[in-house]
Amino acid sequence: MPQLDISTFVPQLFWLAVTFIVLYILMTTLGLPRVRKAIEGRRHRLDSDLSRAAQLKAEAEGVLSEYQRTLASARADAQAALRETGARLAAEAAERQHALAATLADEIAAAERRIAAMKDEALAEVRGIAVEVGGAVIEKLTGAPADPARLSAAVETVAASR
Repeated sequence: MPQLDISTFVPQLFWLAVTFIVLYILMTTLGLPRVRKAIEGRRHRLDSDLSRAAQLKAEAEGVLSEYQRTLASARADAQAALRETGARLAAEAAERQHALAATLADEIAAAERRIAAMKDEALAEVRGIAVEVGGAVIEKLTGAPADPARLSAAVETVAASR
């Protein structure tokens, strides 16, 4: 193998050094500045993106806190409106219930008066029927007509004792 031949070591080392120096100079003048520029561009873009993200996060937190304040205010307003409406409806219901109770009381009183009048009328009819039946019984038993005034007095006495 020619590269392991001792007589060619010096020229190989010379060309190794020349190639190394040329490549080193090319890398430092052309390659590395471009890589450095790309890295700095990325770093700048990353810093810019991070600062923009921090700014957006702060804005989002501000919007969120404003939203929460607005939501709390809306809930408080809704609760107040609900309480007010509930109180108003309860008052209206109590008023309607009171009016209904008054109407029912009037109807009950009228019904009680009608019942009392019907009861008095029925009792008068029963007394009249009792007088007639008693007169018919006495006439059948005795053969003579009974005195209607005495029969009425007897029916009234019996009705008063009950």
